[in-house]
Amino acid sequence: MSSMPNQNMKASLNEREGFQVWWRLLRPHTLTAAFVPVFVGTMLAAMEQPINFLLFAAMLLASILIQAATNMFNEYYDYARGLDNENSVGIGGTIVRDGISPKTVLSLAIAFFVIAGLLGVYICLSSSWWIAVIGLISMLFGYLYTGGPYPIAYTPFGEITAGLFMGTIIIGISYYIQTLTMSWSVILVSVPVAIFVGAILLANNIRDRVGDEENGRRTLAILFGHKGSIRFLTILFAVAYGWTILLIFTGTLPYWSFITLFSIQKALKAIQGFVGKKEPLEMLPAMKATAQTNTIYGLLLGLSLLIQLYIPLG
Repeated sequence: MSSMPNQNMKASLNEREGFQVWWRLLRPHTLTAAFVPVFVGTMLAAMEQPINFLLFAAMLLASILIQAATNMFNEYYDYARGLDNENSVGIGGTIVRDGISPKTVLSLAIAFFVIAGLLGVYICLSSSWWIAVIGLISMLFGYLYTGGPYPIAYTPFGEITAGLFMGTIIIGISYYIQTLTMSWSVILVSVPVAIFVGAILLANNIRDRVGDEENGRRTLAILFGHKGSIRFLTILFAVAYGWTILLIFTGTLPYWSFITLFSIQKALKAIQGFVGKKEPLEMLPAMKATAQTNTIYGLLLGLSLLIQLYIPLG
């Protein structure tokens, strides 16, 4: 793990030693995809009643742990299948570049799942045991995303799976554990967040398209090709923002939610960042901009709901 190409790649990615090795393993830029839906779902609940902050904290930590564990399973199984090497971009690199034992990565992923499960027990005791069923299914899909004989990440269904579980379902659970009710308006509000979460995965697959195709994957990015994938990403962004505007005009979201449109700048940066690029390293900023679009949109959406509580508008 000390070869010159290895060191050159670490330098290109600005990877550092020490604690940074373990921090990269979590893939922190993806963890906002776990925070945003919990925040949005909780703020939707706050529109109706006071929030139980212990439940919010437990749900947030469990969601982050599941996302981090999913990233670790991804790291482990892609390495085990020979898909990752020291020149792979967009991974934690703890196994192929830092020499961390694959068994250690797998054990950490399992430990994170166990802790998330214990938090889930507390959440169920405070709300409903039906949450346990949904939580276990979510954890199973987190594992099957890259684990198991037919990994979802290697198929055209990765984006919709990620959007459903990391968007709609987490928002729904976060709302339900606070209110013990569910409504169609919550599902409708979850749609743009689910789209942005799916867009993060699409951006990742656009960047890795050539290598994934060589390794037998059949992602949407491979099926659409580079230009087609950029057009599809553009459509996803347009649908998400159009859906948001529709929810505002129909009264499902407050007028304050127009502030979410400030995130469009990042979406445009993401799209422009993929145009004309061929190398994975060149497309890394575009992928980060896609993740930042989700983060900024989600924070502004939750903030708009919070503002509506204190300064009603419309």
